[in-house]
Amino acid sequence: MSIQQAMEQFLNQSKLKQRVRALEITDVWEELMGKTIAKYTDEIKLVNQQLIISTSVAPLKQELLFQKEKIRNRINELFNEHAVKEVIIK
Repeated sequence: MSIQQAMEQFLNQSKLKQRVRALEITDVWEELMGKTIAKYTDEIKLVNQQLIISTSVAPLKQELLFQKEKIRNRINELFNEHAVKEVIIK
């Protein structure tokens, strides 16, 4: 077993996988959604395959609500797995 396989197996069995995935999503958020949306996004969390996006800007909340499916699909395509089942906007 290679080191990479061992690390993947460890992450899959631990609760760290979602935290690592949330950090990866945060890293590519600007690329996925654009500079303006990324600038006004306060927090991104991944809990039980639910992506929780927080912002204090009301028009942005509305825009993100309309794009929930698009966000979910883009992230799942990017990571080539079903990392996100639901997107929640707060």
